[in-house]
Amino acid sequence: MDLFSRSWTALRAAVADLADEDFARPSGCTGWLVRDLVCHLVIDAQDVLITLATPSDREPTRDAVTYWEVADTPPTGDDPLDALTVRLAAAYEEPHLLTFHLDDVGSAAGRAARLADPAGRVGTRDEVLTVEDYLSVYVLEWTLHHLDLIAYLPDAEQPPAEGLTRSREMLERIAGSAFPASFHDLDALLVGTGRRAPTEAERAELGELAAKLPLHLG
Repeated sequence: MDLFSRSWTALRAAVADLADEDFARPSGCTGWLVRDLVCHLVIDAQDVLITLATPSDREPTRDAVTYWEVADTPPTGDDPLDALTVRLAAAYEEPHLLTFHLDDVGSAAGRAARLADPAGRVGTRDEVLTVEDYLSVYVLEWTLHHLDLIAYLPDAEQPPAEGLTRSREMLERIAGSAFPASFHDLDALLVGTGRRAPTEAERAELGELAAKLPLHLG
C-alpha cells in the first residue's frame, strides 16, 4: 500500500515539474505526446477510484501478476481508446488545465488507496482481485509510465528505487524467468518491456530469456 502511494506521488510530482513546452514532447508511449500520457494518467486515476468503489464478495480470479495480459505485438497508437486519449488531451488546450485535473482526481485516488482495506476484494475488467494485489498492479503501471513520461527529459527525476525493484520482480514473475543480476532494475524494465532494445552484450547475458522479450503488457 505504501509503495503504491510513493510511486503515485512521485509520478504526479514529475508531472507537476513539467514545463509547458514539455507537454508537446514525445513520450515513451508509441504515438503519444507527453500531454497524451498525462491524460491517460487521469483516466488511470479514475479507474482506481471506480475499482476501489466496486467491492466484490467473489473469490479472487487474478493477482498482481496474472492480471496482466501479454500481447504478441507492440502497441501502435492506433487503438480506438488510444486515439480517444489523444483527442481528449488536445481538448484541454492549456497544460495547466490538464495538470489541475490530474492533481484533483489523482489526489482522490491516492486518498482512496490509503483508506482501502488491503484484504478487501474489488472487481475490475470482469475479474476480482484483493485490494493489495490491485494496488500492486498499479505500482508497475505507475513505474513504467513514469519512465515513459521522462523518456525524452534526461534531467527529470527517476521513479523511486523501491518501485523499480518491485516492478522488476513482478516483470520477472510475468516472464517466468529472472533477469541477469548484472542488469540494473531500470535496464531490466526498459529492455523487458521493449522500451529500448538490448545491446549485443545484454542480449548475450539474457540467454534464453531474450527469446521471450519484449513483453508487451496490457
